[in-house]
Amino acid sequence: MSATSATETFRAARDFLLKHREDYHAAYEGFSWPRTDHFNWALDWFDVIAEDNDRTALHIVEEDGGRTEVSFARMSARSNQTANWLRARGVRAGDRILVMLGNQVELWETALAAMKLRAVVIPATPLLGPVDLRDRVERGRVRHVLVRDTDTAKFDEVPGDYTRFAVGADVPGWLSYAGADEQPETFEADRETDADEPLMLYFTSGTTASPKLVEHTHVSYPVGHLSTMYWIGLKPGDVHLNISSPGWAKHAWSNLFAPWSAEATVFIFNYTRFDAGRLMAEMDRSGITSFCAPPTVWRMLIQADLAQLKTPPREVVAAGEPLNPEVIETVRRTWGVTIRDGFGQTETAVQVANTPGQLLKAGSMGRPSPGFKVELLDPVTGEPGAAEGEISLDLSGRPVGLMTGYHGDPDRTAEAMAGGYYRTGDIGSRDGDGYITYVGRADDVFKASDYKISPFELESALLEHEAVAEAAVVPAPDPVRLSVPKAYIVLAEGWEPGPDTAKVLFEHSRSVLAPYKRLRKLEFAELPKTVSGKIRRIELRERTARGAGTEYDEGDLR
Repeated sequence: MSATSATETFRAARDFLLKHREDYHAAYEGFSWPRTDHFNWALDWFDVIAEDNDRTALHIVEEDGGRTEVSFARMSARSNQTANWLRARGVRAGDRILVMLGNQVELWETALAAMKLRAVVIPATPLLGPVDLRDRVERGRVRHVLVRDTDTAKFDEVPGDYTRFAVGADVPGWLSYAGADEQPETFEADRETDADEPLMLYFTSGTTASPKLVEHTHVSYPVGHLSTMYWIGLKPGDVHLNISSPGWAKHAWSNLFAPWSAEATVFIFNYTRFDAGRLMAEMDRSGITSFCAPPTVWRMLIQADLAQLKTPPREVVAAGEPLNPEVIETVRRTWGVTIRDGFGQTETAVQVANTPGQLLKAGSMGRPSPGFKVELLDPVTGEPGAAEGEISLDLSGRPVGLMTGYHGDPDRTAEAMAGGYYRTGDIGSRDGDGYITYVGRADDVFKASDYKISPFELESALLEHEAVAEAAVVPAPDPVRLSVPKAYIVLAEGWEPGPDTAKVLFEHSRSVLAPYKRLRKLEFAELPKTVSGKIRRIELRERTARGAGTEYDEGDLR
């Protein structure tokens, strides 16, 4: 298939979703994935929409007020220069290149350039240290690293025969990214890109185990994220703000593929410390039309005066972890818009979502995204059609937005894809209208007195109390009940840890939860998180087993 027909096939699928952006049934029933033998999103899509296009593709605002705006046309030319420069310095198709940059223009230039070269990108957050980087270089078989000048010293402790590229000031022993400025602004690919060629290798966040290495192709993320575009509700001309750290999958979801597939502007606000008031001021100043943030950011936002934002975005969404109902209600009451949950993984695009214009049910994350056939597999029999079970994707019509597998781990891939389904490891329940409600990670759900407990449900109940800023629930050993719910709690400003506050929270638990679900133990502590911001419940379970910290027992305080 020619580049022109590949572009037309992609555009037709995209335009179908744009046409039915508020008609879920038409979109779900009528959508089919664009499937082509050859496709390169950077060449066959971005460069096509960028031709003579002076609209802003990327708008970055720094904490000191500095602004950078790059047009689609300029981004195309700059990525061509970067591709030419990398190729002249030995980067070849199939080479693994670890990219560790902040939210800076070079990150987007490099992403497009690597695609054009058919190099395989291993995204990495600048928060990583030498130990994590050594693991990525070794397991990822990295041939090149491209990092900020301020991070080059970390690689002094990372052995390997890899090319070193530095962005920023000149660093001895490192090739300066500034050399790209001298390259031609046109680029010639050496051949067409096969649709199934690897494009990205992602290390997962590792909330319950060591990070897995997820492999995506030139279609599984670039094309797969048409579902993400549909969920967010993006359309041409939008200005989209997504708060996400570079190096993680959500950054590619909503700061690269979804907005630029929609021909929207990617907006970035760089800050060292979160300031809700400043963020809202920038949103007003820059005309943000769509906004995506993880639950942690939403919980911090509602601690501030949301009325500071004079012109709320048309679309607001959340992803990463389920969002608690009280946060949704607070935003709806103040901004007049409803936060819509979406569910996906590093391994996939958005599988389940509350899409624009649809009836929202409290606590539900919505219905299957166009292109995804979602089944709940019975936890005992493994059969589809369960009212509650493991959220899984039917592989009989394999969705484009699904990884190739876990790189270098055929056993883990086979386990995840067993029986004709991709198994997410997450538990959900489905009602009669097809809406799916998140229950929890299969690893996190536990039993107390033979009752199944969803940590998420208990955490949501705790967050309804004004004293609670964040909460995480894990099982604590109990000689009679096997285990009981224990909460680790981060207090809101103005509340002090101690028995009096613990008593208040136990009373709240008794008032809003069924007796078998109510909180039995709690501890005030900071929550351990991955560098992507997800709670590491495995550490909390281990801490509970060790008996560390000051623990309050409900029975002792009644």
